[in-house]
Amino acid sequence: MIPVKTSLRLAAILLLALFAGCNRMRTRTLEAAYVSAPQVVLRDRVAAVYNKQGYVKNGERVEIIERERRFVHVRTASGIDGWMEQRYLVSQDVFSAFQKLAQQEQNAPVQGTATARNDTNLHVEPGRDTEHLYQLSQGAKVTLLKRGTVEKTLPGAAAKPVPPAAGAKQPSPEPPKAAMEDWWLVRDPEAHVGWLLGRMMDVDVPLEVAQYAEGQRIVAFFVLNQVQDHDEQGNAKKVAQYLVLLTEPKDGMPFDYNQARVFTWNLKRHRYETAYRERLSGVLPVIVSHEVFEKEGDLPTFVLHAQDDQGNVSERKYKLNTPIVRRVLAPGETSRQAPAVSRQRRGSRRKAR
Repeated sequence: MIPVKTSLRLAAILLLALFAGCNRMRTRTLEAAYVSAPQVVLRDRVAAVYNKQGYVKNGERVEIIERERRFVHVRTASGIDGWMEQRYLVSQDVFSAFQKLAQQEQNAPVQGTATARNDTNLHVEPGRDTEHLYQLSQGAKVTLLKRGTVEKTLPGAAAKPVPPAAGAKQPSPEPPKAAMEDWWLVRDPEAHVGWLLGRMMDVDVPLEVAQYAEGQRIVAFFVLNQVQDHDEQGNAKKVAQYLVLLTEPKDGMPFDYNQARVFTWNLKRHRYETAYRERLSGVLPVIVSHEVFEKEGDLPTFVLHAQDDQGNVSERKYKLNTPIVRRVLAPGETSRQAPAVSRQRRGSRRKAR
């Protein structure tokens, strides 16, 4: 029979060994990381044949325990551990950068909504080679916050120059113009904020005004107000009136939009008409609100930001008293001081389909 003192001594040794083992397990934890793929299988070993321990999903936090070649041993918040490929993880720094971006843009005015064309990534900065974490599924809805443009890396080598004819003077080579592409800062349904390649989404423009784009790209749209009308059966319905921003159908322009149009609803003809049209070098954001004017009452207003050739940005405020759009002058500003604009009071009378 083992004496009591000896039993206590053995129990103490076992407890020390247990705590030491736990400490060793803790010290093996290298760092926190986050899953950047939609879903990844956790394996019980690094081998061609393995058992599934569980799954981790996009944005999930894991702790890295150890590394082996291109694989890492991780543990989830629920205590499941297993092996996965390193390429499906991003660092704590990347996650923190996304958190900071979301905080910075939490009060950014929404410039419209769009739909993802395919499964695609949200990047922490505009550019195909920048870090990404969250994934959007095809058909996911996002809100648009701001536009950015970056240089696109062209695949392949540059074309060889054609040699000049004999005796001809060698022309001085001109540097090739860099191809540019547009990116959009967006917010997804889970409130994640990141940069999305512009060509990977479609702006959710109402069909009744999209037909008036005339080959231009619609950048953003805003509902200014609604008017009361009736359908063919005499039932009452509300119809939205829109501010629509357009630009040339190509990436890399030095402005966010160069055309602003207001579409109002004609109650007699039951169709949209272009009530106002202006050309300018516009930059986002656009602010839509409403304001009480003495004789006209409560009217919808919108503010555009125009950029001049020197890069200076000025505000232009407007009010809509259907179907008339007019400038709202700043305190102390006269009509002569206001920047000249190209406008159209009554535009296309094409019937909406």
